[in-house]
Amino acid sequence: MTSVNDLLDLLILDNINENEFKGFSKTIGNAYVFGGQVLAQAINAASRTIHNGRILHSLHAYFLEAGQLDIPIIYNVSVLRDGGSFSVRRVTASQNGTVIFILSASFHKEEEGYDHQIKMKTNLKQPEELLSWTDILRQFEDFLPRKLKAFFEIDRPIDFKPVTVANPLEPKDLPPVSDVWFKLRGDIENLSLATKQQILTYISDYNILVSALNPHASKANWGNTQTASLDHSMWFFRDFDFNDWLLFSIESPNATGARGFARGNIFTRDGKLIASVAQEGLMRPKK
Repeated sequence: MTSVNDLLDLLILDNINENEFKGFSKTIGNAYVFGGQVLAQAINAASRTIHNGRILHSLHAYFLEAGQLDIPIIYNVSVLRDGGSFSVRRVTASQNGTVIFILSASFHKEEEGYDHQIKMKTNLKQPEELLSWTDILRQFEDFLPRKLKAFFEIDRPIDFKPVTVANPLEPKDLPPVSDVWFKLRGDIENLSLATKQQILTYISDYNILVSALNPHASKANWGNTQTASLDHSMWFFRDFDFNDWLLFSIESPNATGARGFARGNIFTRDGKLIASVAQEGLMRPKK
């Protein structure tokens, strides 16, 4: 995948019937289906059963089994509630009859109300000052660990620019935070809010566990640590567009028992808070 159109081809599911849909997978460099893909496809399925114009405001999901890349994923949507203000859907994702993922999503009608938000960090380098993953590959490919190099070599419809880049040749423990600018590639005009939310959900599963691994980076890395998303929650606050860079600002309050917890906020470049994310992931040292 090299552009947003390729990504949309992946996220927009095939109809089986009114409440059942089929999706396919593409690798991002892992042996199993990327969690962000399943999240976004499940939201696409849930959104296709909303016929009253309500807007996704939250999702909560659990990853139960690793998804196989070569097997279609079947998404079954249950209509749990269509109330006066909120609609709730439950989505079950299966492969060969085995449930691999469950999600609950809530949609809210547009209403007026109070408004406030936290502020974005103001001391960060801007995207134009930073190297993207592609830039890092081009400049340092001869020095990158094999697995990291292979990961960076995968074509993606998104550019990522981390504010801080750890030196893999001099591993050291780092603060439990991570700030990453990101931007879509390709034609991003005339995207509906529902489509933008699905794309943002896909992107939200990138980078989030980095902050949980950072405090242990002197001994832990992606090669010697088994990682996987265990659950994922997301809240959507405001409309936005992908015409400029967005910032994913992440922190990890805790890691224990082979699990790491991370939470983050996604801002527009001018500081508008558009979404918050929380995830617990497996961080199991390999023996």
